[in-house]
Amino acid sequence: MADKYQIPFINACIRAFAKRFGMPVRVGFQYLYNFKGVKFLVDFYPTLHLQSIDDAVDDLIVICKNNGGFLE
Repeated sequence: MADKYQIPFINACIRAFAKRFGMPVRVGFQYLYNFKGVKFLVDFYPTLHLQSIDDAVDDLIVICKNNGGFLE
């Protein structure tokens, strides 16, 4: 990881995702992990960190849905 802010950003995105759907952070992480959301955050961090957390959460919803997720 080249950027010292990558882990805090990913953590903030996971927490915001879980909060949006009213689930514990651990459950939110597991959902994102299972449906490739965490991989998306890591792979596209250089672009995502330039957007708001809310935009990143919106993107996560689409990514997870495209990978079999069911939350909307």
